[in-house]
Amino acid sequence: MANFSKSHVPQFSVEVYQNAFLPEGGREVNAIVTVTSTGGGTTGGIPLADAAPSSAPGAGQGPGAAVVLMVDCSGSMDYPPTKMRNARDATAAAIDTLREGTRFAVVAGTHVAKDVYPGNGRLAVAGAQTKAQAKEALRKLSAGGGTAIGTWLRLADRLLNSADVSIRHGILLTDGRNEHESPEDLRAALDSCAGRFTCDARGVGTDWEVKEVTGIAAALLGTADIVADPSGLAADFTRMMENAMGKEVADVALRLWTPVGVEIRFVKQVAPTVADLTARRTEANARAGDYPTGSWGDESRDYHVCVVVPEAGIGQEMLAARVSLILPDPSGAGTPQTLSQGLVRAVWTDDMVASTSINPQVAHYTGQAELAQVIQQGLDARKSGDFDGATAKLGRAVQLASASGNQDTAKLLSKVVDVVDAATGTVRLKAKVAEADEMTLETRSTKTVRVKK
Repeated sequence: MANFSKSHVPQFSVEVYQNAFLPEGGREVNAIVTVTSTGGGTTGGIPLADAAPSSAPGAGQGPGAAVVLMVDCSGSMDYPPTKMRNARDATAAAIDTLREGTRFAVVAGTHVAKDVYPGNGRLAVAGAQTKAQAKEALRKLSAGGGTAIGTWLRLADRLLNSADVSIRHGILLTDGRNEHESPEDLRAALDSCAGRFTCDARGVGTDWEVKEVTGIAAALLGTADIVADPSGLAADFTRMMENAMGKEVADVALRLWTPVGVEIRFVKQVAPTVADLTARRTEANARAGDYPTGSWGDESRDYHVCVVVPEAGIGQEMLAARVSLILPDPSGAGTPQTLSQGLVRAVWTDDMVASTSINPQVAHYTGQAELAQVIQQGLDARKSGDFDGATAKLGRAVQLASASGNQDTAKLLSKVVDVVDAATGTVRLKAKVAEADEMTLETRSTKTVRVKK
């Protein structure tokens, strides 16, 4: 991993893609907002001293970071016995990837949660000695007991928030269903942890519940994926930890200001995955609200903003929304910093060509959001025995994946349906589908591709 000579935050840019023209009586305004962060600790950016106070522990380590690894140690991890060994090896590989100086802990999760390293409700500081000690503690982990993921998350939250750091991250591995607590208990745990740390979730094997694992990642602004073959865990955990170590700034919010009379229909992340943020708004002031985006390193993401404006006459123009990237003052007392902003406009015209053309980015991501939706609907229909409905929905998914160039999703779909004609979405359901293939399609259904240049 790179060493950082000075703590930096990335520089953010906001670009707005839209067709601002509306016909007479038109009210719905759609825009794709591309947010890009560049610089950060590796290539420059803004010194944190100039941007906002940092609680980074020690010079040369970038922003302070803390990571808790939650490893499923329930009884089912013993079947097959290689599963637990692979989980231990994967966690060890992730520990090796920790940047020097990062705070970390390992939690063993069953129907209760136990901090197995360093223990006593503390975090260790990553270095040669503590990494070796953590890997020694991992070797002693064994499988036995039930699964209550909410307790794992609550312990991770307590551990992470014991550190005065800016980046807090969890990595959660499970192989089974959350059978030893109620769905309400898990939801309450997620609600209490949301906004306090981000969390990547992984399901290993095929005995876990896709909607549970993806729901955890969505609530905590992390990634979700399947590792069908436990031997792939070490490579996946290494990639996850490298990504976590690349984060430079946490708690960035997308702030949407709208004039009087403008109604917000939705705010969604649409790349690299689809995530609806509409219900996660917190009010900033009378006219503005903040939508959480989590932690950022060097990366780019796209958001779809849809607002409804009051009717206006031909030739009139208005600011429909102002989109800003906001970095809160770490102390909570000062004024948040605006990192970048862009404008969404509405212009009424009697030019039919101008008012009826759809912006390519808007059209593309509307299709990608529909793609995620019809995959879920198709798989749900297939499970319930509605094979005609499943064929129709998954056929539409094949058509959308083909048209948008989403080859990864098209490949996953081809393991569930036989494609007769991708362009028209003509498919036949496969008589026999491997459970891992169906779960992979469901887990990765929200992954999108960007607009073809």
